[in-house]
Amino acid sequence: MAVFGTGATTNSYDEMENTDVLIAWGSNTQECHPIIFNHIRRGIKNNGTKMIVIDPRKIDQTKLAEKWLPVRVGADIALANSMAQVIIEEELYDEEFVSRATEHFNQYKECVKEYPPEVAEGITGVPAEDIREVARMYAKADKAIINWTLGITEHHNGTENVFALINLALLTGHIGKYGSGLNPLRGQNNVQGGGDMGALPNRLTGGWDYDDPKALELFKNVWGVPVPETKGKHQTEMLAAMEQKEIKSLYIIGENPVQSDADGHHIQKLFNDLEFLVVQDILMTKTAQMADVVLPAAASWAESDGTVTNSERRVQRVRSIVAPPGEARHDHEILQDIANAMGLDWNYQSAGEIWDEVRLLSPNFAGISYDRLEKEGGIQWPCPDESHPGTGFLHDRLWEKNVTKKVPFHPTNYQAPVEMPDNDYPFQLTTGRRLSFYNTGVQTQDYKKIKDNEEFLEISQEDADELGFENGDMARIISRRGHVTAKVKISKKLYKGLLFMTFHFPDQTDTNLLTINATDPLAGTAEFKACAVKIERADRKQRESSPVSAHGD
Repeated sequence: MAVFGTGATTNSYDEMENTDVLIAWGSNTQECHPIIFNHIRRGIKNNGTKMIVIDPRKIDQTKLAEKWLPVRVGADIALANSMAQVIIEEELYDEEFVSRATEHFNQYKECVKEYPPEVAEGITGVPAEDIREVARMYAKADKAIINWTLGITEHHNGTENVFALINLALLTGHIGKYGSGLNPLRGQNNVQGGGDMGALPNRLTGGWDYDDPKALELFKNVWGVPVPETKGKHQTEMLAAMEQKEIKSLYIIGENPVQSDADGHHIQKLFNDLEFLVVQDILMTKTAQMADVVLPAAASWAESDGTVTNSERRVQRVRSIVAPPGEARHDHEILQDIANAMGLDWNYQSAGEIWDEVRLLSPNFAGISYDRLEKEGGIQWPCPDESHPGTGFLHDRLWEKNVTKKVPFHPTNYQAPVEMPDNDYPFQLTTGRRLSFYNTGVQTQDYKKIKDNEEFLEISQEDADELGFENGDMARIISRRGHVTAKVKISKKLYKGLLFMTFHFPDQTDTNLLTINATDPLAGTAEFKACAVKIERADRKQRESSPVSAHGD
């Protein structure tokens, strides 16, 4: 199995209350992960945790931060490498840990030599002395955690961004012990659980590599059929295959790509060209409206039965309290009927039976029975047997005297966003979320009693003054792919040249008509965090008559 599993967090929530330094890197935790942020807040208040916020925007959680580093969008690798250069130059790294538990250190050392703070300042916009200060704080801390989210991963080189953060933890030994670790906070409910169950093209249930010989033998014995020899495609590869007419039909469960994927006009064309589309969902999304067949699912919080896994790897029971409405059914029941109609012989009587099969397939979950979950509450994997209490933090093996499998440094270099501002499109647009709303707004955009229940173009005071905009004016935002209109909101959170929008209100302002479909070749994630745009004045009538553009620019 992979050393870092399926991208799981290495720490528990309570460790965020009991660490010395916590870096929130590209993570608007307060708005996007409020439960986790409550743990961080308690650590700051009760235990003196020093929080470092690294984000292009001066988000609200900077008010509680020891330090805010306003890194330019897409410059995270340069910043991480510069911190490493300081740590190595000042001999603050954990030499014994690096020697015993890691490999490729010399290559990494040569790579980061090119990023002294004065050089990195020109790339990142972060003052050199601030880089040195934060590097020292992180390296000298007895316990330190790095949390990150989509501000790190939603780039054309998002995987390399993650490698840059992992490198820092390996360099300082801030991994594999209580209060120190690396945490990719999950963007939606049960993302961790989806990955754990094999909803990745290169993974099997439980995080096994798809070609692991031991796994292939186990799965064949349990399922009675061999696992396909070739791995599947991730979503970006599927879209490319749709464009090449290699994929002509699609079955979508709980996803709204027509409004959530980058370069919306292109995505809409791909879906229009499909020969057959099936959508299984709880609401009639824009994607579902394009479907040939819609299968109503019972997946709301009150209708589901089974398990959910949160960001700290804690498996918890979910129990239905109301019956599904109308013809809606549980996802696994729908899938079982389709499988049997295709000639298989599935006969799962409950979600519990399915979970027991998962326990047979994955050592991580073997000890997590429904009976234990009922008696003990949530249990964190790995949990190999029913006498095991669950695992609070991962990778303690790296502190053993003889590490059997060392972890490699992955030297990586700064790359600018694919589309940088220029004379024609002089602003950089970055996207994100707001506390009260969720993803493409299917479940939240009709909240009538919530303030600011609409899309805004957030812009700095300096840029607004130069363009002659005031709060409430209507602006037309144009990229090389499309245009939308939105109300101007002058913000103190942004530096000059940077704009911010969400994607919570696509029915009125479809921000993803602007974003670029430049993707990370390893993860397939699009660069939602950076694209070049220009702004024009628009009147309110234009907004009301045409909330989104009908074609690309």
